[in-house]
Amino acid sequence: MNGEKILEVRGLTKKFGKRCAVNDVSFDVYEGEVFGFLGPNGAGKTTTIKMILGFLFPDAGEITICGCDLRTRFEEAMANVGGIVENPDMFRDFSGLDNLKMYAALHGGITRERIDEVVRTVGLENRIRDKVRKYSLGMKQRLGVAQSILHRPKLLILDEPTNGLDPSGIRELRLLLRKMAEQEKVAVFVSSHLLAEMDMMCDRVCIIDGGVIKGEMTVEELRYAGGSEREFVYTVTDAALAEKVFAELGLEAAFANNSPVSTQADGGAKIAVRMDRARLAEVNAALISGGVNILTVSERAHSLEEVFMSLTGGGGSIE
Repeated sequence: MNGEKILEVRGLTKKFGKRCAVNDVSFDVYEGEVFGFLGPNGAGKTTTIKMILGFLFPDAGEITICGCDLRTRFEEAMANVGGIVENPDMFRDFSGLDNLKMYAALHGGITRERIDEVVRTVGLENRIRDKVRKYSLGMKQRLGVAQSILHRPKLLILDEPTNGLDPSGIRELRLLLRKMAEQEKVAVFVSSHLLAEMDMMCDRVCIIDGGVIKGEMTVEELRYAGGSEREFVYTVTDAALAEKVFAELGLEAAFANNSPVSTQADGGAKIAVRMDRARLAEVNAALISGGVNILTVSERAHSLEEVFMSLTGGGGSIE
């Protein structure tokens, strides 16, 4: 991963009595990326976030933010952090602008130009003078993001930021966080139970289960987890003949939708096979020479949900 390392977590451990909630957890988050942190209920995700934000003290391990050790240079480290844990805390009877002005006064050194800049960034310029009680939940989330980035933090931590949002609000927030990462070069650390949304939002994901990191990968690596073998879905006119050719090549085929007669508008049937991508030309040539008419062929990537279920054993709900 290119760019400056913003958050460094090494050997983080936290026990509550005899229960080890977080066990030797390590990962890095870089500037300009959206980093997804996922785990089932009780996995240790929220405990880890609370330690990064200084709400809990670890029993062992180190947390470094922009080169500042959280134990010895806490204020310097936290000056680089913005965050929303649960719902943004706002004064409902004040305008969005007044809320931002009050927050700016607490931090100091934040100009009116900076306030106007973040208002434009989150797309609230037409409603910023309205009272917060008139805001939709999505608007409150955007105002919360605006508040959290006013002081130009290097690290933005969001715990379940899509809670309560409708599909349109979730999409708006996803686009906003991507914009934060790409334009402001903020390192965005986000947790969410919406796996499909995290799949679209993140550059990298880290999966924790039982207090232990089970996997950390880029979204591109995730798509093809499991090595060089990929799944290819063919649409052919004669599925039985295609299955015979695959068998001759030592490949096990499976009919898409669990049906050998899964028909499409073009009259074809879908059949799937797993193989190394390097064999694609060879297999296609064998199918054609064997009398199989190939209507379409597509490569199916893994989803985040599939990888998550594989790494966590499929147990429990997302935290």
